[in-house]
Amino acid sequence: MVLLGSTGSIGVNTLEICRRFHLPVEALVAGNNLELLQEQIDEFQPELVAIADPARIEEVRHPRVYGGQEGILRLLEESASPKVVNALVGTAGLRPTLKAQELGRELALANKESLVIAGAFLDRSRIFPIDSEHFGLWYLQNSRSVRRLLLTASGGAFRDWEPEAIRRAAFADALKHPNWSMGDKITIDSASMANKLFELLEARWLFDNSAVDALIERRSIVHALVEFADGSTTAHLAGVDMKLPIAYALECPMKEPILEPVDLLGIGPIAFEAIDTERYPLWQLKEPLLAQPKLGVVLNAANEAAMEGFRRGDYPFGVMVDRIVDTFHCFEEEEPKTLEEVFALDRKVREYCYGL
Repeated sequence: MVLLGSTGSIGVNTLEICRRFHLPVEALVAGNNLELLQEQIDEFQPELVAIADPARIEEVRHPRVYGGQEGILRLLEESASPKVVNALVGTAGLRPTLKAQELGRELALANKESLVIAGAFLDRSRIFPIDSEHFGLWYLQNSRSVRRLLLTASGGAFRDWEPEAIRRAAFADALKHPNWSMGDKITIDSASMANKLFELLEARWLFDNSAVDALIERRSIVHALVEFADGSTTAHLAGVDMKLPIAYALECPMKEPILEPVDLLGIGPIAFEAIDTERYPLWQLKEPLLAQPKLGVVLNAANEAAMEGFRRGDYPFGVMVDRIVDTFHCFEEEEPKTLEEVFALDRKVREYCYGL
């Protein structure tokens, strides 16, 4: 297989599965953690390697190392593996997704921006999600008639803060996730609920169903629920560990436990809460996004642009959220009809948001 994003958490877990099931790795792509990448190269002996910064190619001990976005695309063209795992973070993962599909590869997709930005233009039948929520939805459905798909959210760093205090919060405050340690972007997106909006759009494209919603489940034990047409509801419970969806995405033989079963007597009570738009103002965008899912490019671009100023300390959390909402509404009537229009709209949205 080809693994894009080998030094991130998904990439590291993917290589654990490769190690466990003796799966060959043809190519590795990484960002800036070249020390870990070198360890991976030495162990898995890939034929091809690519890194984010072309200026650092000489730091990698391997005969075939490419650099930058063009280097990743070249690596994909020169590889032969039928499966590509895309665990790149952010918009940088979109063009590799498009290239992999152009080359007819199967995609094990952890890069949510690919579906959020360009879901309408992808062959979703050749995509398997590496995401606990969407894996849970896939696991539960079993071809039965579905009424509604439900995702769960932890609630993020501000789930117990007063709304006015949330508006004044700084970048460091938003990084204090109550359940686990993740990268900066996804942790901020969890605090604002942008991440769950992205996941609603992913579910809409993956399962061709706009009847999608989300609830807060603070323990992060229930990852997804499906309401069926017959009136029953099933839930997917599992530990917070991405190796299970990764193993299924790589079609590993499931003859042994990938995770330890959930200790039902030890987990304590499980409760669900509504996502409150006073605490999470971005949630007001749920209905327009599901009605016009091509607007995912607007949400993503506004979110990334507004987060830059928040990260620098230019304004507090509440202003970041306001900028995302204002920008979204400014472009609410847009509907890109081609990939070229998607990329053009992305640039236009960012310019507008930077100018606020």
